[in-house]
Amino acid sequence: METKNNPQEMANSIISEVSKVVVGKEGIKRLLLAALLGQGHVLIEGLPGTGKTTVARTFAQAIGGEFKRIQGTPDMLPADMLGFYLYRPDGSSQFMPGPIFANVVLVDELNRLTPRSQSALLEAMQELQVTIERETHPLAEPFLVIGAQLPRGGAGTSALTEVQADRFMFRVWSGFPEVEEEDMVLSNIDEIMTPRISPVVTSNDILQLQEQVRMVYVADSVRGYIIEICNRLRQHTDLALGPSPRGSIALLRGARAIAFIDGRDFVIPDDVKELAVPALHHRLQVSAEAEMDNATPEGVIEKVLSEVPVPTV
Repeated sequence: METKNNPQEMANSIISEVSKVVVGKEGIKRLLLAALLGQGHVLIEGLPGTGKTTVARTFAQAIGGEFKRIQGTPDMLPADMLGFYLYRPDGSSQFMPGPIFANVVLVDELNRLTPRSQSALLEAMQELQVTIERETHPLAEPFLVIGAQLPRGGAGTSALTEVQADRFMFRVWSGFPEVEEEDMVLSNIDEIMTPRISPVVTSNDILQLQEQVRMVYVADSVRGYIIEICNRLRQHTDLALGPSPRGSIALLRGARAIAFIDGRDFVIPDDVKELAVPALHHRLQVSAEAEMDNATPEGVIEKVLSEVPVPTV
């Protein structure tokens, strides 16, 4: 693995490595990196065959560390993900860790899990630990959960609750490729199907990058800009549910990560604008009346962004 001294170069080398396999989807790659550096999690939603699993798996391989995959099924139990105690006839027991004990965990087809199994991820995503039979087990750091799921309402799916969706820093849509991108996929399908992805950073590198992201400066005016956006959404007449304080926290931490990726040690309003939809979309619930008028969370966010005065840094 090549050593890179420049932190921004180190961070962007992850995207470059992922791009060897994943054609296009630059926005998803950038958000995955921002979530990793901002210590959050990402929900990738899209139709079957649009590269959700591929981009998540390739990203995990590029950042090194331990990678585990959980395939969501209706009969999966919490113990299948978290682990369990194995009891022997002599009365002794041994903890058998589940796939949640990894640096990067891909939960594929997340909304095929039952609500009970979905909720088992809450403690891990929020507190970096799991509690099993009254015993608390810390998780490895860095820790990133990538949830991939079909659109809401798909056959055999259970919608995430507001509490579960709120744990994801970003929600991003994985759509069909452009004509040029699909042509590139078909032209290089043999290399894509047998990828050779090498880790370009180590787990310790990621922890150091996360520490540097925490040092990125956020001016009072930019912090106020984030608060004003969230407050206007909470009071918006088209919404039955606005963003919780986790939404404003996601915007701030994500904006610091984006500024770092772009080589700045301070956040600008454009960083906040870039992340407003992916950080807030899944935290909003459109009212029934507004839904009949074809209102959408993305449309409401864009309208609020156009109304809130942009501060000067």
